Amino acid sequence: MSNLIKLNKINNHLSEVVLNRPEKLNAMTKPMWVELGKIFKKISKEKNLRCIIIRGEGGKSFSPGNDIGEFKKERSSSKLAKSYGKFLHGTLGAIFNCPVPTIAMIEGICVGGGLEIAACCDIRICGKSSRFGIPIKRLGLTMAAKELEVLLKATTYSTAMEILFEGRVFDSQEALEKRLVNRVVNDEDVKKEAYKSAELICEGAPKVARWHKEFARNILKKGKVTEKINNLGYKCYDTEDFKIGYQSFLNKTKPKFKNK
Repeated sequence: MSNLIKLNKINNHLSEVVLNRPEKLNAMTKPMWVELGKIFKKISKEKNLRCIIIRGEGGKSFSPGNDIGEFKKERSSSKLAKSYGKFLHGTLGAIFNCPVPTIAMIEGICVGGGLEIAACCDIRICGKSSRFGIPIKRLGLTMAAKELEVLLKATTYSTAMEILFEGRVFDSQEALEKRLVNRVVNDEDVKKEAYKSAELICEGAPKVARWHKEFARNILKKGKVTEKINNLGYKCYDTEDFKIGYQSFLNKTKPKFKNK
């Protein structure tokens, strides 16, 4: 496994995926996209994993997106760009479709492909000095349709168009107003808040969190609630965790869920 993407197992229920190229502010390269996708496909299969935090190394940047220095070799024509796009989009899909709840811990810059990675996560927490945007119009480039799909799922149509048409880099408060992030905290508190959120997620019944994610993604995809997904909503009553949670509620104790 490349050291440019690190997988840290915090405990049995929480893992951390780290974009590890701090000397370049965690700018993404082709090998990084490939490795990131492989890692998410791998950890998506872990039955006992309850939450994943993704962050950038160094504390100054989540990621500014793709390394422009790579363009001449990897993306200098439509043919090369299409080939590059296949694994980039596959990686975004692996993050977005991961059944485990995900948190983007955003410190500093979150631009271009970095914002796309964060947009694939379920929860986004950033610091006050964080900056956001997708200024690809300055390069004369379009955002690929599959990448635009990710942005549209994270925000509204008009907001996505504003981000792409204007190409501005904007601050954390505007990102919050645009609903691109869930929470803005002091820079020194980003890690604490992200881990606090992860702890709350890990304390809950893990099957329930995964089901909620499955329901929401299915509704977004279908544009409606199907009978199949509606019926799946009743399976929780047959779980051991429901019995544990119900009894703990009656006893006024903290439940210890077994993921069964």
